[in-house]
Amino acid sequence: MPSGEYDPDTAEPHWQRRWVDEETYAYPDEPVDPNTAFSIDTPPPTVSGSLHWGHVYGSILQDVVARFHRMYDSEVFYPFGYDDNGIASERLAERELDIRHQDYDRHEFQEKTREVCQQYEDEFTEKMQGVGLSIDWNNTYQTISPEVQRVSQLSFIDLYEQGREYRQEAPAIWCPECETAISQVETEDDEQDSHFHDIEFGVADAGRDIPGTFTISTTRPELLPACVAVFVHPEDDDNQVLVGESAEIPLFGHEVPIIADDRVDMETGSGIVMCCTFGDQNDIEWYQAHDLDLRVAIDESAHMTAVADEYEGLHASEAREAIVADLDDAGALLDRWEISHTVNVHERCGTGVEFLVTEQWYIEVLDKREEYLQAGRDMEWFPDKMFTRYKHWVEGLQWDWLISRQRSSGIPFPVWYCADCDHEVVAEKADLPVDPLADDPPVDVCPECGGESFVPEDDVLDTWATSSLTPLINAGWDWNDEAGEFTMERPEIYPMDVRPQGHDIISFWLFHTVIKCYEHTDEVPFESTMINGMVLDENREKMSKSKGNIVAPDEVLEKYPVDAARYWATGSAIGDDLPYQEKGLRAGEKLIRKLWNASKLVESLAPEPFPPEPDDGLRELDRWLLAELDRELDTLTDRLANREFSKARDDLRGFFWNTFCDDYLEIAKQRADDSAAYTLRTAHRRFLKTFAPTLAHVTEELWQDMYAERVADSPDDITVNPAASESVHLADWPEPVGADADHDAGVAAMAVVGALRRYKSENQLPLNAELDTVEVYADIRGFEADITGVMHVDNLRVHPDADAPIETVVTGIDLDYATVGPKHGNRVGDIEAALASDDYEIDGDRLHVADVTLEADEFAVEEARQYAGSGELLDADDVVVIVDDE
Repeated sequence: MPSGEYDPDTAEPHWQRRWVDEETYAYPDEPVDPNTAFSIDTPPPTVSGSLHWGHVYGSILQDVVARFHRMYDSEVFYPFGYDDNGIASERLAERELDIRHQDYDRHEFQEKTREVCQQYEDEFTEKMQGVGLSIDWNNTYQTISPEVQRVSQLSFIDLYEQGREYRQEAPAIWCPECETAISQVETEDDEQDSHFHDIEFGVADAGRDIPGTFTISTTRPELLPACVAVFVHPEDDDNQVLVGESAEIPLFGHEVPIIADDRVDMETGSGIVMCCTFGDQNDIEWYQAHDLDLRVAIDESAHMTAVADEYEGLHASEAREAIVADLDDAGALLDRWEISHTVNVHERCGTGVEFLVTEQWYIEVLDKREEYLQAGRDMEWFPDKMFTRYKHWVEGLQWDWLISRQRSSGIPFPVWYCADCDHEVVAEKADLPVDPLADDPPVDVCPECGGESFVPEDDVLDTWATSSLTPLINAGWDWNDEAGEFTMERPEIYPMDVRPQGHDIISFWLFHTVIKCYEHTDEVPFESTMINGMVLDENREKMSKSKGNIVAPDEVLEKYPVDAARYWATGSAIGDDLPYQEKGLRAGEKLIRKLWNASKLVESLAPEPFPPEPDDGLRELDRWLLAELDRELDTLTDRLANREFSKARDDLRGFFWNTFCDDYLEIAKQRADDSAAYTLRTAHRRFLKTFAPTLAHVTEELWQDMYAERVADSPDDITVNPAASESVHLADWPEPVGADADHDAGVAAMAVVGALRRYKSENQLPLNAELDTVEVYADIRGFEADITGVMHVDNLRVHPDADAPIETVVTGIDLDYATVGPKHGNRVGDIEAALASDDYEIDGDRLHVADVTLEADEFAVEEARQYAGSGELLDADDVVVIVDDE
């Protein structure tokens, strides 16, 4: 039997090691029936630093789902991945080793990156096992591994052959810090301090009726050398005279056309806008629509080019200040004032993005937005509201998906180009993975022109182009050369049952996964999504390193048991942000102790782990408890199936703590019969199983000690996997016992017991103190013996049908001062005085007091039950209980 106090510092690491060593959660090697397979598309954390509390939070919610379904109905496929290819991992290596990727041969830098990533991946594994995740550690992957590189390159080739990919020289979003093109999804808005500048432009060869100058307002004077046109709105009557003329650019002197276009925002600045190649999306649209010149003033590292004349070589930020100073000296700076405005930045590094004309690879997505929206509608969303974020993102797309990156660490494009005609040569599927920088193309001569020289593609794939394939990676998607088609090693897990992830990467991971998998399989890649919120600090602010409010998992788990953290994590509605509050951890710690102590009491009261049901049946109270537990189990199962974690947690805790521990166990202590023993053990096993998805360690400790060796002795506890039947986590989810009892009578009886216990406590009486007479006005027939036995009542009088001799009286009136004050002003004092002297009249929903009539929303009536006879009326919910202990 459980002895002493529960020691989580010993028990938790013990079970974590044993679960891994014994492969408790391994997915079967043999084929699995698709109807019994449940697959989780686990988010592979980006290897960009240490795991934070947000990772732990999301992972625990996934694990609760995995543990529940493993017990309830399924063989669970629960893998783990490490997203270690791409910019994030590359920047980690640069930061850790204090190096720059540009200073190394690509292969050498990749090796350094992988060494750094491996250290962090080992830490990830330790942390994930340390919070008790029931991951199948036989099914792990790295997104940079050769196996995943093959899948990623197969994806590229398949989409290329479908005509869904293209290479184009065009304006692209560029991060000058990372020196790579990025996609729209990798940008975010950042509020930054800046300046607005009113700059005077000249009009070249202005006629008599044409003004010689005009004003343009801009936050980016460093783009003046890149100006290629000036635009006026067609309905701007004041400036229409300028259309058709040429503007002269201050300091730089070149002339550009002044053109009418309805995309000009007349409400911003002067209403006249300069177009520079490129400052923003509008510039790109104007450039394309009006076939404008291309003037590139800022290079890939945000330094000024030769187009900027004397400012060449300056960083853009330095050039801005120099140009502003020179404009001022030239008399062209008319005004300058501070502003705060929204800047588009790279989400990886926070650097403001530029728009450069570069040659990049794209996946075509804009033509299929409606199909991708429908794919989103075909999924079940937990919570429903998160579909709106997906919908808004898809509807707001402006660019095809740019998938090429100018970095060192990543998966190579399996492409070479003919040196003579630039024809694209793609690798053979059977040869993958390949690295064009090291491997030869699959042909000796160009099939287009016969050329014999080839140039390898040196760009790498965007990391999301690979992590978007996780459902296919896990399903073992591959090209079968013999069959001439794509096949899957584990077809039963695809589409996957659930995609769990944070709401911050709906536009990243979820949307891109829909695109990739839909195009490869014509199926939506998962049946449902489960979107968790973010972890906030105790002040409900987002955690960030810059604010210094990050919570490290190690710090928490040194202070609290893992199961307490798991309890805390299930404390919010799915999709909502969850504040990190230690009171939630403390509540989990208390529940662990309560479960442990209650288990010790159960074993002392009912030593036999699987006592048989008595031949003469169960007593009424016992049948009622098991019937109530059936009701609770039905609700709990539905809540977990619908990812209502906090409701499931709180309902189960409330029933266990209040009904079972505080009420039933107190009664059972006074009994030593077969009916109580059967009920205690039957209920206790169900509590261990239903708490197991959340309190994973303490339930395993108790199950091992109290039931594991005897589990095969009970038909209702045969587990899914008999070879590992010692684990509670492989036991079947409990089925209803099917007990039949009077629900209302049992609830009333428990209310009576609770009221009598409180009465004894408040009057400093021992629980075994005798009570002379207790009168109950409720139908508690069948429960009398339990009440008299546990509460030591000499004379229990039950009145199942009689009206209770009590009346409800008004004890006070509460005013709603927020409405009464403004409405009645200086009469409030008179109203209060009249209420204090009980000088008022209640008329339906109205209150007449001090010559004023208050409406129903302006006051609240306080009421109490009053008993005029001998004895004391107890608070017992809706049951009338009177104690006469004279």
